[in-house]
Amino acid sequence: MSFFALLFNKSAQPQRYKLLACLTDYNGSIHALAISNDGHLLACGAGTEGIKLWDIKSRKELTSSSNHHELWGTVSCAIWATTMKTTAETLCYGTGLGYIIFLRHSLTDEKLQEICARRLASGFEITCLLWCSASSESNLWIVVGTRDKTIHVLTLNTSSQLQSVFAVRLENTVPKSVAFADNQGIYVFGLYDGNFMRLKDEDGEILQEISCKSVIDHAAVYPKRGVFVVDNATDGFTLYRLEGTGEPVRTFATGLPNVSVPKQVAFREEGKVVVGGSDHGLVYIFERKTGQIIETLHHADAGLVQTISVSAKTGRKECH
Repeated sequence: MSFFALLFNKSAQPQRYKLLACLTDYNGSIHALAISNDGHLLACGAGTEGIKLWDIKSRKELTSSSNHHELWGTVSCAIWATTMKTTAETLCYGTGLGYIIFLRHSLTDEKLQEICARRLASGFEITCLLWCSASSESNLWIVVGTRDKTIHVLTLNTSSQLQSVFAVRLENTVPKSVAFADNQGIYVFGLYDGNFMRLKDEDGEILQEISCKSVIDHAAVYPKRGVFVVDNATDGFTLYRLEGTGEPVRTFATGLPNVSVPKQVAFREEGKVVVGGSDHGLVYIFERKTGQIIETLHHADAGLVQTISVSAKTGRKECH
């Protein structure tokens, strides 16, 4: 499968989104995308070739000093993070061999340099990453899910040392997506088993656990509206209430898939719309309240649109 990333931007009606750019520089599949919090940079997990970086405005590919990607395994997920002390962003990504890598802008040029690379003790694939927007002035707080059914909470200190806060092993659930609860808990969504749980962020104690009425391939949370949406691995994306019983609110239908592969889903426009991929070349944008299709974005004539990333600040959305 050839890689090409499309950048879309919100525009005036009747066409709600418009194509901004097409980025092509890699012949493999992309399993991770992340737009920086300021909307300026795009990070793409280029398989075993590590992370590729673009300046979104200039469309230029940037360089980084991370040179050991062939030893770390395929990039599996990526996020951008900041602390309260500084606006400088840190790129954090995980790999299929259990490595977590941190990159940050050099003080002398625009290159992102590696500041920390660590293989977690289990050595299993990192399946999801999350950073706390309330990270202290000194430490960056990171939540990591791994294939061996473990949730790790880590901190990266000012000396670029990664330290463990706690790790908790889930009995039957492989974490695929994680999110923060308004009441300082951590939401965890299980890959394929339909399990949704809330953990204490102090020690990982399970406070709530429900079984959704659909499989979970990927999930996104919008706490302000008390909802989450999952890729149901059958006919589209299903909306649930965070404080519900596992009964679906509605389904955003994209049709029966030709192949069952996890597809990312996200909220946009302050939770008013739901954005998700498909296996037939389209990106779907739904109205959350009604489930109606607002717009479909053409990514390719056919093929899997598995990975998306959205940026609330710029109105941009990127997909592969």
